[in-house]
This record gives sequence, structure tokens and C-alpha cells, in this order.
Amino acid sequence: MQNIPSVDLRDFLSGDEQRKQKFVNEIGKAYEEIGFVALKGHFLDDTLVDSLYSEVQQFFSLPPEVKDKYEIPGIGGQRGYVSFGKEKAKGHTAGDLKEFWHFGQYLSEDSTYNGHPHYHDNVEVTELPNFNPTGKEAYKMLEKTGVYVLRALAIYLGLDEYYFDNYVGEGNSILRPIHYPPITQEPKDAVRAAAHGDINLITLLMGAQGRGLQVQNHDGEWIDAIAEPDELVINVGDMLSRHTNNKLKSTIHRVVNPPRELWGTSRYSIPFFMHPVAEMKLNCLKNCISEEQPKLYEDITAGDFLYERLVELGLIKK
Repeated sequence: MQNIPSVDLRDFLSGDEQRKQKFVNEIGKAYEEIGFVALKGHFLDDTLVDSLYSEVQQFFSLPPEVKDKYEIPGIGGQRGYVSFGKEKAKGHTAGDLKEFWHFGQYLSEDSTYNGHPHYHDNVEVTELPNFNPTGKEAYKMLEKTGVYVLRALAIYLGLDEYYFDNYVGEGNSILRPIHYPPITQEPKDAVRAAAHGDINLITLLMGAQGRGLQVQNHDGEWIDAIAEPDELVINVGDMLSRHTNNKLKSTIHRVVNPPRELWGTSRYSIPFFMHPVAEMKLNCLKNCISEEQPKLYEDITAGDFLYERLVELGLIKK
């Protein structure tokens, strides 16, 4: 496969069973073959997208001493600001050439997860009064889109359509606006984001309209993943790959440095990492295990798996 398949969520939402099944088949096949799709028909409108990018660019333009006060120690970067070069990909020693922000889950007042050690309060940026409200609205629309994608995948896997709903309804999902600043000196081993797989169930990515994001196909070739302006790029994360015994593929991807003539430019992208609740069991689904595909992974909960990976990424110190 040499390009990212494009699918339209409006097929799934149409009320037409044939169109709905067409979407299920298309996205399931794409996730078996390469683990990525470009999705039209999501719940983000252009006005919200433009507002979010404006707020994000304003935040990353703030002086370093202002941004630094929003970097919260002791929570593994799960909320608020993470400064430049702090995160590194699994298996890499050089920090990625990026800084980022985390919006997290918005729990109701009576949620059983209030005070849970895996959940933290969102961080309010006092300098930008529209930053947090805009982030929250985008979070909700991306979460809503992700719920329908997971419903389609549940059908594809032979599960109840609403199998994932209770796991992700208060899941510890993360919206991560990323700033890749201009490159000011020859990077030794660092790239904007080294080759990696995502931790979570699925990732919904805004901002894949220009070159930079690359996906590795089964032949080991790197493919440019470039979406249309009205599309999100959505990929399978390691949790879903593990839960489906690798039937749905978590694909290695990276963000490469631009050509030298573009070193002076910033790049922004905004992924939404859809996580389940911490106690969800990621045990391989029985209907994804066979003689041809024996069980590949040990049993583990989503919370324990996330903790292991945050240690590997350098965001939590053991």
C-alpha cells in the first residue's frame, strides 16, 4: 500500500445499512493492512479548527518563563505544558524537537474517577481567556468522532457495536497541541518526532495537511501521510493492536525534519489520543486468537500499560 485510504464517517451515520457496512468494511480493511485512514465527515467544523490553531499559536508564542509556569511536576506531563526536547520516543535517546500541551478528560462532578491517581485537573492559562474553552470544545468533538470510529471497529471485530462506549466515555484521553519550532542548528540525531507507535486505542490527528508525517508500510517503506484540509488522519494505537491480537495494526510513524530551506518555519499538529479507563483489560480478544494467529501478548490493564510506556518515554521516572 502506497497511500492512506480515505473514508467518510457520514456513510456510517447515514441510516443506510449498506452505507454503514461499507464504512465498517473500508476502515477495518485499512486498519488490518496499514493502520491509518484519512477521515471525512467528522464533528469538527472549520470555525472551531481555526479558533483552536489561533489559540495554540498564541500560547506557544508566549515567553518561555510564562509557559514554564504551566509545566506541572510529578504528573508525567499528563496535563499542561511539556517543554522542548523533554519527550523521546521508545528506544531513542535524543529528545524530540517539539514542545506541547495536554488537555485531559472533563469529568462530571459525580464521576467515580474524581481524585483517581491517573486523572488530573486541567491547567488554566490565565493569559489567554479563550484557550481553555476552545480546547475543551475541540476535545469533545474529537472524542465524539472517536466513539463512532470505535463503534464501526467493534462491528468489524464481531463485537457488540457499543462494546467500547463504557470504556472510553470517561477514558483518560488526551488532546495534545504540538509545536515543532524552527530548527536553528544542525540536529545530531534528533527529529521532530522519532519513529514510534502510539500508546492508546486510536489517535485522531489534526494538521496533517503538509509533508512531514510519514507512515511505515509492511514492506518497511515510508509513505507520506497527507490529508485533505477537511480530513483527520486516524490510526490504531498499541492498546487496540494488543487487544485485537495484532489483527488491527498499530503502525510505526514519524515526523521528519523539513528540507533545510524550511528550517525557519514552525509546524503545528494536534493529535487526540483516545484512551480507555485505566481498569479496562487489554487481554487479547478470544475471537482474534486462532491456530494461525496464537495469542501474542500477556494480559494487562490499560492503566498499567500506560504507566509502563510513560516510563519508557522518559515522562515518568521510576
